[in-house]
Amino acid sequence: MKVGLFIPCYVNAVYPEVGIATYKLLKSLDVDVDYPMDQTCCGQPMANGGFQDKSYKMALRFEELFDSYDVVVGPSASCVAFVKENYDNILRPHNHVCKTAQKVRDIVEFLHDDLKITSLPSSFPHKVSIHNSCHGVRELGLSTPSERGLPYQNKVRDLLNLVDGIEIFEPKRVDECCGFGGLFSVEEPEVSACMGMDKVEDHMSTGAEYITGPDSSCLMHMQGVIDRNKLPIKTIHVVQILAANL
Repeated sequence: MKVGLFIPCYVNAVYPEVGIATYKLLKSLDVDVDYPMDQTCCGQPMANGGFQDKSYKMALRFEELFDSYDVVVGPSASCVAFVKENYDNILRPHNHVCKTAQKVRDIVEFLHDDLKITSLPSSFPHKVSIHNSCHGVRELGLSTPSERGLPYQNKVRDLLNLVDGIEIFEPKRVDECCGFGGLFSVEEPEVSACMGMDKVEDHMSTGAEYITGPDSSCLMHMQGVIDRNKLPIKTIHVVQILAANL
């Protein structure tokens, strides 16, 4: 199985350590992983802004770049979900049969569902609170949506349970939005900031030292709230914890 590593543009530009941790973790698990150069944005920002047709060339570039890989894996639930849920609609009007939507995976679902890992060499002796991002919950199934009334399961928690020394917590409102929502935070900054503060306080109520999750965008938003208010908690991507000793 040949894996193509998909590093979203904002992760590459702002959180390169997340991409590096993803690559190191996959290599440590003997995954045949490759990072194709010249990656561009997947097109999510413009599509979310109402210009889906403008994202066609980016989607086509993504298809061409990852065509030779069996699986495409990325450390960003929202970007992975965008490819999975929207590429077919973007490419079909241009008579292009979408392939990547069927083989793209978030790093959490790839480790949990595809590789089914049962052990890790990681150690992270800290208290962490899990943030379930909206895309991860409702489009990728990384945890059970609270509104469905089903027995609760969480793939992020399952993976973190493999880490030595960690203490895992979850906030009272387990899948409430942090308020980022991409363009929502730009168009409704006051509401977004209030939602972010509420979410950070919910995480802090657990006594955790860190907020972790599969989406750097959500973590970035909450870290902004933390920094502005000088709060005693930090954010860290889940893959950085899983790859802590590599």
